[in-house]
This record gives sequence, structure tokens and C-alpha cells, in this order.
Amino acid sequence: MDFFERQRHVRAASKRMVVLFILAVLGITAMVNLPFIAAAEFKQSGTVTPERLIELSATVSSAVLLLITAVTIVRMLMLRQGGGVKVAESLGAVRVPDMPTDLALKRYRNVVEEIAIASSTPVPVLYYLPNDAGINAFAAGYTPADAAVCVTQGSLDRLNRDELQGVIAHEFSHIVNGDMRLSIRLIGVLAGITALAVIGRTVMYWGSSDDDDDGGFGIALAVLGLVLVAAGWIGVFFGRLIKAAVGRQRESLADASAVQFTRQTAGLTGALKKIGGLEAGSVLRSPKTENVSHMLFGEGVKRLSGFSFSSLYATHPPLIKRIQALEPDFTPTNLEQLREHWRFQPPNGLEEDARMGLAAAPAQQAPRVQQAAPAQQAAAAQQAPPRRPGAREYTAAVGNPTAASYQAGVRIRKQIPQNLADLARNPATAVPLIYGLIFDRNQQVRQAQHGIVARYHGKQLADDAWRCAAELVNLEPSLRLPLASIAFPALRGRPDADARVVTSVLGELINADGQIDIFEYCLGTLVFVGLHEAVTSGSPWKSRRQSLASAQSAVCCLIAVLAQTGNSDPRVAATAFQAGIAVAYPQARIPFQPVQGVLALERVWPVIDGLEGNDKATLVTAVVTTVTADRVVTEAESELLRTVCGVLHCPVPPVI
Repeated sequence: MDFFERQRHVRAASKRMVVLFILAVLGITAMVNLPFIAAAEFKQSGTVTPERLIELSATVSSAVLLLITAVTIVRMLMLRQGGGVKVAESLGAVRVPDMPTDLALKRYRNVVEEIAIASSTPVPVLYYLPNDAGINAFAAGYTPADAAVCVTQGSLDRLNRDELQGVIAHEFSHIVNGDMRLSIRLIGVLAGITALAVIGRTVMYWGSSDDDDDGGFGIALAVLGLVLVAAGWIGVFFGRLIKAAVGRQRESLADASAVQFTRQTAGLTGALKKIGGLEAGSVLRSPKTENVSHMLFGEGVKRLSGFSFSSLYATHPPLIKRIQALEPDFTPTNLEQLREHWRFQPPNGLEEDARMGLAAAPAQQAPRVQQAAPAQQAAAAQQAPPRRPGAREYTAAVGNPTAASYQAGVRIRKQIPQNLADLARNPATAVPLIYGLIFDRNQQVRQAQHGIVARYHGKQLADDAWRCAAELVNLEPSLRLPLASIAFPALRGRPDADARVVTSVLGELINADGQIDIFEYCLGTLVFVGLHEAVTSGSPWKSRRQSLASAQSAVCCLIAVLAQTGNSDPRVAATAFQAGIAVAYPQARIPFQPVQGVLALERVWPVIDGLEGNDKATLVTAVVTTVTADRVVTEAESELLRTVCGVLHCPVPPVI
């Protein structure tokens, strides 16, 4: 199942969730109506008119619907304000320090950065649960730009690097395929349909503590509370069914995606075996675990074994079946043997790394990838032949990073100098670093840019940006956007007003010399989109739904810009344009019309942002076909391709 098919699967799951939500609401409403109707019949000795019953039912139903809707909307809005960070912190998670000294946290950070670079997504904010010995993890957020990834202390302590990679690759599958938004919405839906159970328990408590002499009011409250609890448990029942319906297939797909990404099953199966073989399993301590159980790597709530309602509610496939899907010969007996082996000597992930040869310096921790000396890396980067990707193959890899993508992510991460990576992670230096990427080599222009930064931020930060620019002079061009990706968690951690200032300053810096090159435009666009989505959890354009037919003018403009970017010869550019148009509009005859620079894309983004499904897949194929028409992908084309796919939320791999 490719990226676009996964997107369709997520939309289908959303529709199932809506249907089950409606059934839950109808069941809850009927349950609450019954005692009120029975009470009215009893009070009137069976003489209540149908009109009165309809009026009573309408009043009760309206009150129930209003309550469920209000709780659902409020909960969703609360989560929308904080994205993945809000979910992680609600479980008691702690943010990983910007410069961790703990080896396990460093390893965790490096693995996440490598996979983010490999999938061309912003590096998420990292959290961990320090008091949870179980092995578990989750990714949460509305968009990749406001995502957070969280692992348990058990994952850090017990998993080796291969296993941690498998778990993180599994979670990144949820990030890049849009599962996270569905998961966040599901939390809001569950809050709404289970609200009556919470209210009912409160009312029952009031009724039981009532000290009226006759006790009549207290009894009435207790009965009302019992009714509300009963109705609420209908919501709980449907809520858990919704989670199970949404979660099981999604987890299986994420397992398969993780294996495809890392090109080895041992890591993911090793993590699953340790969940089954260790006493702590994957259970979390937080009382709020049930709310997020559908988002977790493993079952976060201990359920009864065998067939029961508990198994019906399970949000994940049975553990043994997940292992056997990756390692068919594995049996329950093998799992029992692991339990006995680990009972008195549980595994230590870092020690396993040392035995397997995976323990190295933070910037070098990469399994099964040979690292050359710095001078050799630079020479290799200069002498590497142009990439020759195939358009269909590249499109198939969009949102489905392959092992080659992961190895490229590891290689790129290793090539980024450690001092620059440290500057990117530090909130105090991330903004100067981003500005430094834009600072011009011409001293006169750079002085003007220094003045722009000083006007908004003060001389100190402007001086820091100048120093960062000096350190960035020799950075390989292909490493600039990955370096910016590493800086993203520090950028999005700034107040909303600061985020708007950063995008404004970037715009002025880019225009300081009166010219806009491809890299400057791409960096400015990606930062603008990323920060806007991190702050608002929504697109900057709020585009209406578009089809390829309605978006034809914008699509033609986009393909023309791409054709001109890689080809200075107008005839070659026209050939590339026609190759892309033949994919997007195979029946049309559209002449090539040159456009005036990359700024023409400003009118393109609001339109193509509204494309979905097959139309989006077709556009990506057309874009890649245009870029690869001459069988050479230049750095500018690569950066522009990454930006286009970033706007479309289609993670693009750095290599085929």
C-alpha cells in the first residue's frame, strides 16, 4: 500500500469513525430518553399524549446532543492548541533536553533526526516517559510540523539501536501518512461520547451524600446518576469499538512500513519480542493511558487474555501475530523461552549496541553504514555523479521511504558538522543559524542583512547570525535544508509572536540583494509553512477542494517553473514541460509559456494545497517527471521538489 493509498485508507477510517460515532450518539440518546419517558408515563398514569412524549424526547435528545457536541468540540480545540506536545505532556512525559548528556537520550535523538531527514519531514519534538518501564512509544500531532514523538524509559533502557530504529520508523509511518490527525480527532470524539459516564458518576456521588431527612431528592439524584452512567457506558462501549476499528489495521500497516524503511525485520521483531518477554510489557502507568491507547506502539492497557470483550476492544493485533507477520517461524513457545531467559537478566540496549558494534560517537551511530573520513566525504560529495531517478519509482517512494532513503538519511546526518548540529538544536542559536543560511557572501549585502536582523532582534542576535554565516560558508549545499530540519523543534518552541517575526525577517533577508535564488525561496517557504502549521495546526491557505481540472493554470505554472529551474536552454525546458504535462493532462495540448522566476509559485500554493487523493498523486508524478526529464537532478531541482512535496504534505525521500 503506497502513500496515497494510505491517505485514502485514513479517510475511509475517518468515515467509519463518523458512522460509529453517530451510532453511539443514537444509543446514548435513546438510553437517556427511556427513563424520562417512563417517569412521565408513571406520573400521568399512562395518559401522556404522543405530542407530549415527542416534546419531552426532543428536549432530552437536544440536551444530550448539545452536551456530547460541546465536549467533543472543546476537547478537540484544546488538543489543537498544543498538538502533539499537549498529548505527550498530558501523560506526564518530559521533553528531551536540547543538549542531552545521557547516552540513551542522545541515541534516541540521533535516530529520530536520521529518519526525519530520510523522509524529508521536520524533526518532531522529542519526549520520554521517565517512570514507565514498559516498552512503548507514540507520535501525536495534527501535522508533521506540530508532531511530537515520545518513548518510554523502558524503550530507552531495553532496546538496542536497531530495535529503537524499528519503533521510531513505525511511529514516523503514522506521521507521514496522516494517521496522527485521525488519532487526535478520535481523542475528542471519545471525550464527547463518554462524558455522560463521568457526569453520571458525579451525580450519583451527590445523591449518595445527600442528607435530606426524607432522602427523596438524594434518591432521585442517585437514580438520575445511574441512568447517566448506563448511557455513558454505551459511549464507552462504542468508543472502544471505534478505537479498535481504527487502530488494528493501521498498526499492521505501520509495522510493514517500518520494515520497508529500515530494510531489516530484526529491529522491529526484537522490540515486539521484548514487549512479550519482559514483565513490564508495554503497559503505561498513566491513568490517562486509555485515552491514547489507539496511538501507542504496543497495548498500553493490560487486557484479559483469551476471547472476551477486552480482546474485542484491543487496539492492536495480538502480539504473537505481529511478530509472526515479520518472522513466520516464531512460536508462543519461543516467546516463553525468552521470558525465562530475561526473568532474572533483562536485556540492556546500550550493552547490546556495544556487542553488536552499534555503539559509536553520537554523530556516527549508524548500523551497517560505513563512514569515510571527513576529507573523503567532501571529495565523494563533489565527485558523485548526478542522480538518475525514475519518475514512477520516485513517486512510489513518496511517503514510503525505502532502505536507500534511510541510508541516505544516516549519511546526510553524519555529514552535518557536529558544531552546526548543536547550533541547530539550541533554542538560543537556532534562529541565528537559520538567518545565517540566508546571509549573502557579498559583504555589502551581508551588512544590510545584519542591519535587518538587528532592527528586529537587537545587535547581539544579529552578531550571532553573522558568526553562524561564517561557519556555514563551507557547508555542502545539499546539507542546508536537512540542517534547517534539525533546527525546527527549537524554532517551533518560540512564542507565536516570535514565529511570525522570524518569517517576516526571513522575507526581508531574502530580498536584501534584490534577487531570490531557489534555495532562499525554498527555505523561506518551508519555514513559513512549518511555523504556521505548528502554531495553528492548519494550512496557511485554507484552500477549498480542488481537482486537477480546476487547478490547471496553477499546475501549468508549477511545471513551467520546474522545467526552467533545471534547464537554461528554452528548448530543453519546453521538452521537460511537455513531459510533465503529458502526465497531468494526457489529453490536452498545452504550449510551454515561460514564467518570470520562482516567485510565480506564490499563486500556485493556495491552489494545489486543495488537491487530494489521486489528483495529488498524479501531480507528484508529473512534477517528478518534469524534474527527471533530462535524467539529471540538480541541487536546485532537488530543493524545489522537496518544497513542492512539503507543501503537499507528501514526504519525499532524498534518494531513490
